[in-house]
Parts: sequence; C-alpha cells; structure tokens
Amino acid sequence: MTQAQKRRLGRGLAALIGDDTTEESVVQDVRSLRHVPIELLHANPHNPRKHFAEEELNSLAQSLKDKGLLQPLVVRPRADGSFEIVAGERRWRASQRAGLHDLPVLIRELDDKETLEIALIENIQRSDLNPLEEARAYRQLMEQYDYTQQALADSIHKSRSHIANTMRLLNLPDATQKQIEEGSLTAGHARALIATDSPEELAEKIIKLNLSVRQAEDLAREQAPAGRRKGAASAAPEKDADTRAIEKQLSEIMGLSVAIKHKDKLGGQVVISYKTLDQLDEVIKKLGGSL
Repeated sequence: MTQAQKRRLGRGLAALIGDDTTEESVVQDVRSLRHVPIELLHANPHNPRKHFAEEELNSLAQSLKDKGLLQPLVVRPRADGSFEIVAGERRWRASQRAGLHDLPVLIRELDDKETLEIALIENIQRSDLNPLEEARAYRQLMEQYDYTQQALADSIHKSRSHIANTMRLLNLPDATQKQIEEGSLTAGHARALIATDSPEELAEKIIKLNLSVRQAEDLAREQAPAGRRKGAASAAPEKDADTRAIEKQLSEIMGLSVAIKHKDKLGGQVVISYKTLDQLDEVIKKLGGSL
C-alpha cells in the first residue's frame, strides 16, 4: 500500500464514504448519488461483520419506516448492472425489514482490494463489531495489506496496544471464542483469560457465576501457576490482564520467564530471567545479536 493510500484511509474514509464536506467532494457526491431499487443491491461477501443483532435491526427498521434512509449507502457497480454494498449493509438489511423499495446510494469505482479495505475499516470505525470480528479484521488488514500494528493504529485512530490486545483474542480456544461471539463473555473477560493456562475452564466459571471483569481477573490471578505468582512483591500493584497476557506471550517466545514493570507514563522495564549462560546466549540470538 502506498503512503498516499494510507493517508487516504487515515482520514477516516471521508472522501470515499461521503463524509468529506469540501466543495469538490460534495459536487462529486451529488453527481454519483442515485436512488436504486433495493433488489439491485447485494451484500459484500467480504464484510467483516457477520453478526447482525435482531433487536438492533428491528429498531432501525422502525426508525426507517418513520423517517426513511437519510444516509446513503456506498456501493460499487457489478457487471450485471446491479451493485455491491461497500458500506452500509446494516442499513440495507433494516431497509428490507422496513419495506423500503429504493435506497439512496453513492456509486464508487473500486477494485476488490479497495473494497475490502474500506469494508474492514468502515466497520471498525463505525460499527459495533464484536471483539472477534474486530480482531479478524485487524489480522486480515495486516496479512493482506502489509500493515504493521502501528501503521494500522494510525490509520484507524486506535492505540497500538488496543490492536495488539484485541488480536490476542484469536489465540483463545474455539469454544471460548464462540462464547465471545455469542456475548456470553465480554472482551474484558476474554483478555483476563489470555494469561491463563486453562481458559476454557475459567470461561465456564465466569459465565456460570456471572462474574464481573474485575472478578474474572481476580480468578485468573488465583489460578495462575505458582511460579508465575511467586516473583511479585506483595506491595507491588496488581498487573492488569493485558500486561499479564503480554508477559505470557513473551515468555512463550523466549522460553524463559519475562516480567513487565510499568514505572510511569514515560516507560518501564521488560525483565528476562535466565539461570545459565547458555540461556543467555539463546536470548541474545533471539534478539538478533551476538557476543
């Protein structure tokens, strides 16, 4: 992806999805705005959002019955004369329930790559994706378009740590991921599970006991291996679930105990513990250095 493309996406897709209020963009939108029969609109098969809450669709449908669709969908033309939705599938689904016959659309000439990028980022910025849909969207952007976590964070105006912590949810067992998708577990609950060795068992307890996120974090700390608990001084502040998850991930990569110590807003320390010089040599090799 070129720097110009990244800057374009980093503006929040304003120029592409009709939010740019410059005179040039407004003229372009007027020229591309059309009302098309609803049966000529088709869902984007690559839309990262797979789950649409029934209650939300019904509520939006009622609003559309009363006021109509005020914000146009963004579409691209298909070879058969119909259109594929790039942004606005939720509004399209609700419009069907509301019995609307034609919808306002902004037509954009976009290739497959641009369509996927816009669908992913528009959903992340505007839609209430569940945490796993969001994580998969981040992974897809990084794998297919060579985003780094920092470049992605800059483009969608999220913190790099938010990107990293969300993507770590994809390391949880399938059964636990399903519970997140169904809403039985929140993202906060899920992050508490990442740092444990038995996430499925703890997830069942959290759901059965209807624990809060703080209670889930306490439970995760209680069931952490003794060796992982022993090193912390009793007076030290408790680490949050995200920090413990990063420690676990780094420990698995290094094959040694890794501790993260936050000092203040300006930084902290990453401490790698080793027992032998051979282990130290391995650390140096993994960090890309040599003695």
